Amino acid sequence: MTTRSFDDLVAEAESVSVAGWDFSWLDGRATEQRPSWGYQRSLGARLAGAAAALDIQTGGGEVLAGAGPLPPVMAATESWPPNVAKATALLHPLGAVVVADPDEPPLPFADGAFDLVTSRHPATVWWSEIARVLRPGGTYVAQHVGPASVFELVEYFLGQQPEEVRRKRHPDDESRDAAAAGLEVADVRAESLRMEFFDIGAVIYFLRKVIWMVPGFTVDGHRDRLRELDAKIRAEGPFVAHSTRFLIEARKPV
Repeated sequence: MTTRSFDDLVAEAESVSVAGWDFSWLDGRATEQRPSWGYQRSLGARLAGAAAALDIQTGGGEVLAGAGPLPPVMAATESWPPNVAKATALLHPLGAVVVADPDEPPLPFADGAFDLVTSRHPATVWWSEIARVLRPGGTYVAQHVGPASVFELVEYFLGQQPEEVRRKRHPDDESRDAAAAGLEVADVRAESLRMEFFDIGAVIYFLRKVIWMVPGFTVDGHRDRLRELDAKIRAEGPFVAHSTRFLIEARKPV
């Protein structure tokens, strides 16, 4: 349990950079279980067998860069300018081209350009575009955020969410949409994973970085609720939430 003051923790968490998709700042301050399938490891195995691959919404490029040798043709898209810059610096030396893309159709690539399309935690999934840029026989393999992920924290700030919001990103719905786009869903695996936040600074950093969790989140706008949560953590121990993840593999028919 921290002995640092609320104001000290807040000031630190407000000042640290949230660029990229590296969460190492949270080491010792928050924990999250990892899915059993080991996405980065499985991504490396897929890339090793690909001739041309695309990583959609690559973030800062950290996951792709750490997956191992890249195929002869490797492209990645990203929409957030700080992440575009970070991914470019990280991935260009490895032979990947990073394309600034608004995460809306169309993807800036030709039909059938890739035999492998991947993504880790895409904010939006445009199945028709994924199907279009895949070659016949090509595969989409991705780890998606599942329904009601970290909603213990979301609902602490926003209140109880309606069922249609809690169901968004359900793997059954994603599978249906993939099939409607002409893809054959080969595998879906889902897990609920325990998260713990050990101090209020970790909560603030997380909500600043994962901006869609509590839209419009600011410390000033939520200071009273943050102060209450700080007191709760100090009295009861880590704030516990659960992330939901699912692995999906879909193939374009030959």
